[in-house]
Amino acid sequence: MHRSLHLFVAIAIGALMTIPLNAGQAPASKGPVLVIDTAKGTIEFETYPEEAPKTVEHIVGLVKRGFYNGQRFHRVVPGFVIQVGDPQTRDMTKRDMWGRGSGASSGRPIGVAEFSKKRTHTKGAVAMAHAGDAAKADSQFYITLADVHRLDGGYAVFGHVIAGADVPAKIEVGDVIKKMYVK
Repeated sequence: MHRSLHLFVAIAIGALMTIPLNAGQAPASKGPVLVIDTAKGTIEFETYPEEAPKTVEHIVGLVKRGFYNGQRFHRVVPGFVIQVGDPQTRDMTKRDMWGRGSGASSGRPIGVAEFSKKRTHTKGAVAMAHAGDAAKADSQFYITLADVHRLDGGYAVFGHVIAGADVPAKIEVGDVIKKMYVK
């Protein structure tokens, strides 16, 4: 009997050791980490390709092409969001048009609105901006400076800040992205 108990305990321990530590939880999305270098500091954010595959693919493609390098943050609302993604911001003479008009994007909308109940607008969320139709979101994205759950279900959250969380609150309109790249 004693030997049977030891054998049972050994089998039970062996079985427990094969169960992943995160069993029962949704697996973490392992997407590319994007880095935004600014004069105010560096922001790193993870991406969520499981929840927003086309959005992540589109933004990563723009980053790899250098699309965001030299752009300026064109929208800053303290306690709410900072926003970037308009190539017109490289030209100070177009300041009145920053964030608006036909030149305010890459010209290739994502074509789908990838909303997720799993990824919401908590502080540090990275989501796609749009002018009324989420499927027409293109290159402009924002980072939330606080929990803003009223935006949930209307804007695709495709990432979250994982390093440099203090930097977004330091950003001002006109601050430049020195370089944005995939880590």
